[in-house]
Amino acid sequence: MGTGGALRQPAAPPVPGRNGCPAPDGLPARRAIDYKRRTMAFAPRSRPVTTLLILLVAFGPASTDLYLPALPSIARAFGADSGAAQLTLSVFLLGFAVAMLAHGPLSDRFGRRPVLFGALTVYLAASAACALAPSMEALIAARFLQALGACAGAVIGRAIVRDVYQPHEAARIMSFLAMAMAVAPAIGPILGGWLTTTFGWQAAFAALLVFGSVAFAGVLFVLPETHLSPDPGAIHPVRILSNYRSLVADTRFRGYVLVVTGSYAGIFAYISGSSFALIDGLGLRPDQYGFCFSAAVLGYMSGSFGGGRATTRLGIDRTIALGNAFQLVGGLAGLGLALAGVFSIASVVAPAAVFFFGSGFALPNATAGAINPFPRMAGAASALMGFLQMAGAALLGAVVGQLQNGGPGMMMAAIAFGGLVAVLAHRLIVRKLASS
Repeated sequence: MGTGGALRQPAAPPVPGRNGCPAPDGLPARRAIDYKRRTMAFAPRSRPVTTLLILLVAFGPASTDLYLPALPSIARAFGADSGAAQLTLSVFLLGFAVAMLAHGPLSDRFGRRPVLFGALTVYLAASAACALAPSMEALIAARFLQALGACAGAVIGRAIVRDVYQPHEAARIMSFLAMAMAVAPAIGPILGGWLTTTFGWQAAFAALLVFGSVAFAGVLFVLPETHLSPDPGAIHPVRILSNYRSLVADTRFRGYVLVVTGSYAGIFAYISGSSFALIDGLGLRPDQYGFCFSAAVLGYMSGSFGGGRATTRLGIDRTIALGNAFQLVGGLAGLGLALAGVFSIASVVAPAAVFFFGSGFALPNATAGAINPFPRMAGAASALMGFLQMAGAALLGAVVGQLQNGGPGMMMAAIAFGGLVAVLAHRLIVRKLASS
């Protein structure tokens, strides 16, 4: 509009973090330069950045699901039993759980890029150590270190989204990240099965080394620092412990976390035991196993889609109850078939798919129920919940590994147990508290 005579419409205020708008007043010169780099690099439609964020959050699923078909081959290569091979999964989950408590505060204190570089360096070294491991003990140790690095991708990737994008844009980006978390378990075992069948078990870890190298290059060349105001108190032990103490004291938080832990423990029981049941027990090739595992994962993807729609109609708690019912039915059906001596692809995959379908309803809603009441401690709530979820699943997975005898019975018992924990926690803690 011209400047003469007519009233000039007020200009829309610039949106920080968008399209190179000026840095806020008071920033030091170096920080102002970083701010400009950030707003230019993180344009809303920046495909390289969106792709990098997807890679970062996919580290966890890729690092477990890609090598699942290789577990029996690993056990045979080192002359170990299935329990020792499954420890490579449980130890990874334990390392992931421990790192969850550390990466968030560290990145708040020192910035996103330094912590990512350090974590990815550890991940690359550990992936190479996995591929070259001379013994089962060395592989287990390398898997623990690999988890410490992989966890940073999931934790810091989401933090970067919060740093950079406006709420409506963040929701769009988060949807891409959720898709990556769902798609990785579907395609990972298929790719891992082909790699194992064609090149041997080491190929899965070589692929993870390539995956990590691509992410490292992306952080180096694409990602500027997004956390411009580091918090010196973020890693203060008293502050961290105070937040965790407040969360543990909340009964509702404990109830929802038990739902999440039971659901994920059931999923992990299938993750840790299914390759031995289907490959060693039924004689499937690793590439064939990949397709069977993906069939169960499709149950979770379908449940997540249906659960999202159900939440708008039923609310969080009714949707959780519905998901828990599917989980318990799937677990008990699988256990009943195993006790009856029925052992086939369908008797293993179909009950697991039903459990996974229910988890798609229960897990996201229980996660939201645990975190939503604590907006000022959302990071701490997410970290503590993730730690307890992963630690519980790792413990149950280790038990399955030690007691599994090549059949599906112990695995199905663990899946049913996870479903039962979720049902009891929701009915006896969350629902009872809501009605009181």
